[in-house]
Amino acid sequence: MNTEIAFILLFVAATAVAIGVRWLPIPYTVALVLAGLALGSLKVFPAPELTRELLFSVFLPGLIFEAAFQIDLREFRANLITLACLAVPGVIVSIALVTAALTPLVAALGLAPGFDWKGALVFGALIPATDPIAVLAMFRNLGAPARLTLLIDAESLLNDGTAIVFFTLSLALLGGTPPTAGHLTLQFLAIVGGGAAIGMAVGLAASALISRIDDPMIEITITTIAAYGSFASAEILHFSGVIAAVGAGMLCGHYGARRGAMSASTRVAVEAFWEYVAFALNSTVFLLLGLQVNVPVLLGFWVPILAAYLVVTAGRALMTYLGCAFVRLTRERFPWRWSAVLTWGGLRGALPMVLVLSLPKDTPTRDLLVSMTFGVALLSILVQGLTMSALLTWLGLARPRSVATSGE
Repeated sequence: MNTEIAFILLFVAATAVAIGVRWLPIPYTVALVLAGLALGSLKVFPAPELTRELLFSVFLPGLIFEAAFQIDLREFRANLITLACLAVPGVIVSIALVTAALTPLVAALGLAPGFDWKGALVFGALIPATDPIAVLAMFRNLGAPARLTLLIDAESLLNDGTAIVFFTLSLALLGGTPPTAGHLTLQFLAIVGGGAAIGMAVGLAASALISRIDDPMIEITITTIAAYGSFASAEILHFSGVIAAVGAGMLCGHYGARRGAMSASTRVAVEAFWEYVAFALNSTVFLLLGLQVNVPVLLGFWVPILAAYLVVTAGRALMTYLGCAFVRLTRERFPWRWSAVLTWGGLRGALPMVLVLSLPKDTPTRDLLVSMTFGVALLSILVQGLTMSALLTWLGLARPRSVATSGE
């Protein structure tokens, strides 16, 4: 079967799931993963492999840009301390805890004789990348606080960028002479800073061009160039493509769309276009995620997968609660119960799976790393995605839609 037919069948499956989920009390993306698992188990059709090249060239730029485009830059700035705390120091704390806890735990289980702290560090560096799409739609439907929704969404965007950078840096420890802490810090700042600079330059240039044009089709094309051009330019220059797409998306959304550069009708057309792009890309990537999972193999590794899931969840909980404790000393303080939602809303998606598959074939304990990553991603989507609604209701953060839209 050629690739074109495979993608057509994926869209058919996504459409069927989108129609069927209207009568099911589960998030659309969770239903897509379940559908992918079913299609993969039944071997209905061979699906394209979800490779790093496919994710980075097709899926990530569009998904990251669309999410950033919807974020209000002023609200982002108002929560900058919180987001910076969660996305950098918080991720470092999470990586350290996962590495420190998983190394002796896997050794005690006796399932991987060659598994050491370096393997645990690689796993700890790739697993923080989150994908909250499954819970954000639920947040809006249940009327969760708008600021909490922003924190989940924006933190995920920054986490993706920092996780990729930390994963790249952790690979340097697998072979050769380990770099110094100072060298790693400078590399991190250069990769993130370079990506941010490229994203801002592209976003400002695109916004300036949009302000001189009043044609919906051309302005949609400009935003598309900004999304994929910023990501590709940063990656070619060995900077962070994710951070570049975040910067370009937020500036295009703020200066290009919200501050009068676009006419009202053009803004509606641009937002409708990117809403469809996000729907199409998310539908495809979550189906492919389900199709990638080999359930019998994961069942054979269920003990380390469960251990890794518990460690990763504990690491994220520590990260968010420490972040909350620090933020409460600033003007950006938020309720403690939000920390529970930030912890439980950290679903893992396709990015960690693709990163672990990009490991060299001769990487020690690669099979274990792949199985743990796939298993943790699957558990987070199914367990956390299916229980988020109950958690919001239990914490008193879910409100009727009519109340939510008239308040915050």
